[in-house]
Amino acid sequence: MKKNIVVTGTSRGVGFELVKKLAKQGHKVLALSRNIEPTETLNFKNITSISTDLSDLKSIHKAVDYISSNLKMVDILINNAGKLINKPFSELSSDDFLGVYKINVFAVAELTKNILPFMPDKSHVVTISSMGGVQGSVKFPGLAAYSSAKGAVITLSELLAEEYKEQQIAFNVLALGAVQTEMLEEAFPGYKAPMSAEEMADYIMEFSINGNRYYNGKVLQVSNSTP
Repeated sequence: MKKNIVVTGTSRGVGFELVKKLAKQGHKVLALSRNIEPTETLNFKNITSISTDLSDLKSIHKAVDYISSNLKMVDILINNAGKLINKPFSELSSDDFLGVYKINVFAVAELTKNILPFMPDKSHVVTISSMGGVQGSVKFPGLAAYSSAKGAVITLSELLAEEYKEQQIAFNVLALGAVQTEMLEEAFPGYKAPMSAEEMADYIMEFSINGNRYYNGKVLQVSNSTP
């Protein structure tokens, strides 16, 4: 059954691969990213790309207006967009923290809140977190803002699963280990992750479509290494 699926952070990495794979399966995909050129150049009729700055409420609401006027219904929301800063804690400014939290936490909350009215029973909200946000996992210096933000969306998703269980909307989190993406390369130059963006996109696609049949309010650790 073909679905209406919203994905954030789609200009590169896992998000881009995810949009491509979902569209090839025939789903109708709304791709939200500041840079829409990569998804537009795919030339799929079932991909709509909207330039969206997730740190700006007006930009988020513009995307939601499109959903209201055109899609009418959203079966799956994949909160994939992320922002990573790698700095020693002593050098992290309040603006650094705010910038990371705006994308990784506040935008997830705002977009989810605004899309929920368009989500029917049995729909699924999947938020992409990180192993660094999982309590008890190995932590890495320099990621105080990023990993704490990724921990925040885990707790948020657990709360929303409880709050919306009567509406039968499932909320789950995929806490990813290291994936070979541009964001990882920028933060950790030269590090080679054991998983490619394309491989991870395969897993996320399958989980987003079927995972809500088996899970709600859960955090799945998707990692075959440390990190």
